[in-house]
Parts: sequence; C-alpha cells; structure tokens
Amino acid sequence: MATTSKNSQDYGQDGLYIILISVHGLIRGKRLELGRDADTGGQTKYVLELAHALSQRPEVAQVDLLTRLIDDQQIDSDYAEPIEELGGGARIIRINAGPPAYIPKEELWDHLDAFADNTVARLQSGKRLPDLIHSHYADAGYVGSLIAHQLGIPLIHTGHSLGRVKRRRLLAAGLDADAIEQRYNMSRRIEAEEQTLASAERVITSTSQEIEVQYGLYDHYHPEQMRVVPPGTNLRQFHPPQGDEWQTGIAEVLRRFLREPEKPLILALSRPDARKNIRSLVKAYGKSSELNTAANLLIIAGNRDDITDLDEGAEEVMTDLLLLIDRYDLYGKVAYPKHHSAEDVALIYRLTASSGGVFVNPALTEPFGLTLIEAAASGLPIVATEDGGPRDILSNCNNGLLIDPLDTDQIASSILSLLNDWEGWQKLSTNGLRGVREHYSWEAHAKNYIEVVRPILDKTEILIRPPQTRRPMLYHDRAIFTDLDQNLSGDADSLARLVKKLHDNRKCATFGIATGRRLDSALRLMKQLKVPEPDVLITSGGTEIHYEPDLTEDESWKRHINHLWTPGAVRRALDGLPGLELQPKSEQSQFKISYFIDPQKAPSLEEILKILHQQEQSVNVILSFGQYLDILPIRASKGLALRYFAARWNIPLEQVLAAGGSGADEDMMRGNTLAVVVGNRHDEELSQLMDIDRIYYAKDQYAGGILEALEHYNFFDKCTVPDASDC
Repeated sequence: MATTSKNSQDYGQDGLYIILISVHGLIRGKRLELGRDADTGGQTKYVLELAHALSQRPEVAQVDLLTRLIDDQQIDSDYAEPIEELGGGARIIRINAGPPAYIPKEELWDHLDAFADNTVARLQSGKRLPDLIHSHYADAGYVGSLIAHQLGIPLIHTGHSLGRVKRRRLLAAGLDADAIEQRYNMSRRIEAEEQTLASAERVITSTSQEIEVQYGLYDHYHPEQMRVVPPGTNLRQFHPPQGDEWQTGIAEVLRRFLREPEKPLILALSRPDARKNIRSLVKAYGKSSELNTAANLLIIAGNRDDITDLDEGAEEVMTDLLLLIDRYDLYGKVAYPKHHSAEDVALIYRLTASSGGVFVNPALTEPFGLTLIEAAASGLPIVATEDGGPRDILSNCNNGLLIDPLDTDQIASSILSLLNDWEGWQKLSTNGLRGVREHYSWEAHAKNYIEVVRPILDKTEILIRPPQTRRPMLYHDRAIFTDLDQNLSGDADSLARLVKKLHDNRKCATFGIATGRRLDSALRLMKQLKVPEPDVLITSGGTEIHYEPDLTEDESWKRHINHLWTPGAVRRALDGLPGLELQPKSEQSQFKISYFIDPQKAPSLEEILKILHQQEQSVNVILSFGQYLDILPIRASKGLALRYFAARWNIPLEQVLAAGGSGADEDMMRGNTLAVVVGNRHDEELSQLMDIDRIYYAKDQYAGGILEALEHYNFFDKCTVPDASDC
C-alpha cells in the first residue's frame, strides 16, 4: 500500500513504532569510534544506518535504538546520556543494566535480564508499545525474546555473527574448548541464539549463504522464517569518477609502480589472506600475455611497513605474490602499494573506473562481498568468485561475470572479455550503478525491510513451527570422515544419496573430507563432483585442516606438526634414489613432499624409512594406490588430523566413522574409530587391516559403500559396532 506522508494511516494513527536493540559496544550518533575495540565495529555502524533509513520511511513514525547506558570516566560522557536525538524521528535510548562501567559483551550475560526488565518498564510507561522489536546479535536476541514474549510484540532478529561458526574459528586459531568457554561464554551465547531463533518471526540476513550454511547448524532452523535483505552502502562515499582522480596522492603512488599508468587497471582489494586467493589472479595475469599487455594490475592487500613484520599467514601470501611477479617478470605492470588510508579506498575504486578497468574478487569463498557493492557503486564492472554473496550481488546488479576462482585461464579470459568490449563495459557499469541504488542503498534496504516485515505486522503470514527434538549435546556428537578420490568419485548416483543423507542429519553429524590433495586441487574436484563444502576439510595428506564457512585454516595444527620437520634435509636424503621422481610443484606443500614411485625400481618402504632415520629425519612415509609416496612430518597424517579434530570438538572416537580405500587412509581406520573400507579398495595396501573386527568391509563401491556402513553401524541412531549376533 502506497503512503505519502509520515502520518500514514497504514499502521495506526501515527505510523509504525520500531525499536532496535543493540546492547554492546559504544554507540552514538556522531563521531563513531569504529575499531576502538572488537565490540565497536560494523554492527554499530549498521544499526545506526538502519535507524536513520527506517525513520525516513513514510510508514514509520518513530525508531528507537536501545543500547546500554555507560557512565565511565575512561570514555566520552556521550554514552551516559539517557536519550540522544538522531533527527528525523530516530533516537538512541540508553538503558541501565549492570555496572555503569564499560564492559565487553562476553561479560554482559548476567546483566541482560535487568536490561530486559528496565526496557519493559520504560515501554509500558510510554504512550504506546512498539509495533516491532528488532534485535541485533545474540545478546540482544536474548533480550528481545524476553520482551517479545512478555509484551506480545513480534520479534525480528539479525545475528551478524553466529556462535557455532565463531567457535570453529577460535578452535582453528588454537584455543581449546575450555578456554573458549571461559573467555567467550560460548554455551550461553549459543543457547541464546537457539532461544532467539525459536522466538523470532523473521530472521534477516545479508546473504542466502548465511541461511543455507550457517543457520543450518542450529536446532531451531526454519529457513522459511528467514529473508535476505542486504545491508546498504553509503552512496555519498562510493560513487562514479568525478574527473580529478589522477590528481591525487594515491594516484602518484601508483605511477611509481607502472610504466604505462594510462592503461586500464585490474583491481583486487582484500586483506592478505590465502583464502582471498589473490595468488590465482596474479598467476592468471602473468600467464596471459594478452591480458598483461592490455592492462595493469593493482593489488591493495592491507597496510605494511615490512613484510617480515606481518603475521605468518599474511607474510606467506605477500611473499608468494612477489615471487609470482618475479616469475612472470611483471615489473612495471603491477602496483602493490604498502600503505593506503580508509579514505583512499573509495578513491581507488574511482581511479580504476576512470581507467576503464575491472574489479576482481577471486576469493575461494565469499559469504557476502561488500567490496563488490562498493565497486559497483563506483561504476566498476566485476569479475567474482562463483560463491555465496557474489552470486546474489551479480544476480541483482547484472554487472559482471562469475568465475571458478581456481581456473586461472577462466579468470584471464573473463577479465579480457570485459576490457575488450567497451560498449559492454559501459552497459555493465550502468547496470551496476542502477542495481546498487535498487538493492544495496540504505533507502532500498529500508524499503525491502518494510516489505519483509509487513506480513508479520498484518498477521497475514504466520510461521508454523514444527516440534523440535533437541540434541542432547550442544554441538555435533558424531562425525564422518572420508577420502575424496576413491570414495566420493566414481558413482554419481550413490554420491547424491550420500549427500542427501548427510544434509538430512547435519544437526547431529559433522561431515569431513580427508584427502592427499592440496586445498585448491580438492576444491576443484569437489566442485566437479558437486560435493558440498564439508564442515572440516583435511588436505595435503593431513598437514592442513580447514573449517567452513570460509575455509579457516587451523593455525594451531600447523604449529603442532612443524616439530622436527626439515623438508630440505628430507629431499637431500632421498635425492637420486632409483624409482623416485618428485611430483610437480603444484602437488607439493609446506608440510608435504610428494613423489611418484615405481615399486619395481624403488627401494621398499622399510628401506626408505631406514635411509631417512639414518639421516635423523623423523617423518611419516605414506604410500597410496601403489604409485604415490608422501613424506610428512612425524606428527601429521590423516588419522592424526582426524583425532586432533575429534579431541578439540569433543567428539568421541567411537562415534567417528572413517571411510577409506587406500594405504593413505589406514591410520584413520585403526584404533577406536568406526571404519569402513569401500568395495573399490586397494587390497594390498590395506591388507594389515583385515583382522581388525571394528572395520567393516563394504560390498558396494564408492559412496555406496559408505551408505552401507551407515546402516551397518546404525550411525544416525545408536552409532555402535553391531554385536556379532546381530550380523
């Protein structure tokens, strides 16, 4: 229903009254202290922008943003003001809860009930109750659910980040489960998120990926209650070129790198993280003489004084980029400035657009992709990874191409196709500008928001919640680990049935893949096989562990396996042995040395181990499929990585099913794990397992063998080894 004034009659005499709740952090209308600490960041800016945008809607009379009142001499007195007018029918209201001092969100849990009670008292003393409550983050979700139930007001929720996902990332960073619990109150947070999901009429997310992957980890998962409403972008900051971009300081910095600065720019902008996959872009650019002749490459990868001062992961990424620039002799064609300011970012987009260039996001995984929206708002066509947020953005904006981030030829050809078609470039630029205004401006966000909540307010769309069967444990209590090549490849029909079975039981079972392949190779094959991204991905023979949703690498595991590892000495010890040939560089990694082995010419495994021991090398030697030999650190293997994961996630080994078919899988299947050897097994390499009672030898091959084992062990029910009398 169209409305034209703030005095709309759609929802009562005075229009809608909406309250937003964001409990933690430092929130004020002006001079935001973004980045002051972990609690004062993107969410703070989001809720303020949302309050302003909603207050401008004709259907809305008043928007109140509720946060905690803080009276602390260590911070500005602004945060002690009970009411702060924002203008246009929006204001901040600060609620007393707990001590007056500023405290981090992890310490607020005991004070949230007081926040809820004080909020209810304030609302009941006012002229009218809100029409809608919108909570932000887990703590506000807990408060919002209490208020909603007490006053009978519909609850809308936005998570911003989720506890189950964060827990995985913290475990990957090296924290143990007890430390995470003590520091972050993670159990309370996750239980609050479950309570919120059970109470909310709508959950608003930024991307469909959040709905499909992240919220799917929760018991109270109702995808039908969830809607994607992308956050807005400041179009005053991000806009097309104005003509003076090359008369700026950052432009002068770029000229120092480039022999022909007038050429179009290919822009990549991200932090120096391996998951951002800048390496593949540089490789694509270097391999294509046509591309590196037609355009310059601009890499904005954070700020640095000295590469060696960066953390280990960032240092490795930057070093790798410099080596690639040298390998392809790209000097004078690639700019990689050491410093840029926050104010420079919008200018860098406009510089690229003014050159007739392209923005490229080659990330391995991209849940949202704010940089894509910023680039589109600046008039830049886009080439982006075919994952998560980019799919949504390019569908809405129709301003670029999606690519396989591991296919360097496709990356190069996609960029070239945009650069070589000026009319097409202009059309995509125009499409992007229009798409951002329609879908990603704050005005568009507020419009879409009202459309999403309208059925709730009108009571025309009631969420039917089926009865929930809560898991006895807060986290997954069992796990399936399988090899990739011989188990998941080979039979598409049985694989599809296995994927469905895993999806149907995703709330209780972790799905893991353990492969000898490198990460990029594994991801490429998974895409070909249409295997969904697992919860855990063990790669390079057990030397790397990655976690969804963004392939976070377990840094603690890397530090653990580095013990006594001297790869140079290993190579020297094996150099010149008959029947051994190093595999291509693409198959090598930091903690894995891979050879082709000819068993007819090469020494036996026992002799190879003896040679290495004589050189005082403590390593694992793994033969697979009779032709591949991997040398790993002594602390690394698929089985050891599996056990490390199970210990950190508190999953009993007796409830871990390990599926394999070659010698590389042997140590996964020994010990207390449940195990299955699929029908297409490599019998000779697995001969030592024949006498172990706990191992089930499937008659069916490939994924069909895993399905057979799931039934054998009654995996999704009792999850036990059957009694001999039952078989």
